[in-house]
Amino acid sequence: MSESLLSVRELKKHFPTGRRSFLGRSHDVLRAVDGVSFDLERGQCLGLVGESGCGKTTVARTIMGLEKASGGSVTLDGHELTSLGRRGWLPYRTRVQMIFQDPYASLDPRQTVASILTEPLAIHGRGKPKQRKLRAMALLDVVGLNPRHINRYPHEFSGGQRQRIGIARALALEPEVLVCDEPVSALDVSIQAQIINLLVELKERFSLAYLFIAHDLAVVRHISDTVAVMYLGRVVEMAPCDTLFEAPQHPYTRALLSAVPLADPLAERQRRRILLEGDVPSPLHPPPGCAFQGRCPDRDAVPAGRCVSEAPLLLACGSSLVACHLDPSRE
Repeated sequence: MSESLLSVRELKKHFPTGRRSFLGRSHDVLRAVDGVSFDLERGQCLGLVGESGCGKTTVARTIMGLEKASGGSVTLDGHELTSLGRRGWLPYRTRVQMIFQDPYASLDPRQTVASILTEPLAIHGRGKPKQRKLRAMALLDVVGLNPRHINRYPHEFSGGQRQRIGIARALALEPEVLVCDEPVSALDVSIQAQIINLLVELKERFSLAYLFIAHDLAVVRHISDTVAVMYLGRVVEMAPCDTLFEAPQHPYTRALLSAVPLADPLAERQRRRILLEGDVPSPLHPPPGCAFQGRCPDRDAVPAGRCVSEAPLLLACGSSLVACHLDPSRE
């Protein structure tokens, strides 16, 4: 196995709520991310999935240094990133870049495409103005846009074209890691397929490592090598992509997969849908023990009281890592 390029260990991000006690101290914290760990290898794609609000985007923003970590570590080639200040992050921006969810909000409407694509080159002092413009035109060609449109503004492009510009901007500094925060969720289905195919092509062409965040499991299966499933700020299952989709171990993962529609109408009618009861607990006051205990359809199969009193660890179960008390065969 190749050496991990990006390593995340027990990453935490807690937000104070603003509620204060009579002593003036913050009373509650929102545990958006509460101990996430994974490794990302060179040329690989890790898919990060889960319900809205489970902490996926906060993981991405904390890894990028856009949010300061409350605990844990993020290392790039062995170099710790969570303790860096704004200036300390500068050299690492050339190696880790981000593709944002909304192509309408992530591009400055007052800048031309030329300005958008040459700005990171100028910040890092790469090349002269003419060289930067040539580089910007080459980037447009790489992502499937006409280089002659370089002097247009973002509003002159469609949503899919704007996302291609966002991808080109992320590639400008020749990064090794791309953090993709739901890059196709705001696009039409036909355009989604084009963008996903482009990302797959770019990953192979430039040996990029992707952290791919999405809630569309069909998209995740198409692009990912490994998939991590999050619930209430924690990873509850992580496995190779085919293993997770064919033999999910965690009850929450099985419920998610049961909601994915099948192309075969007969198979769709015959399969059993797993409907979860209750609501997702509040990250302000997570339940003791297993965070999924109140919605788990298999909780009666676990020895009494264990799910309530003991938080499950992410342990090996075959080729998967699973945080559940249910499976006794885990190592």
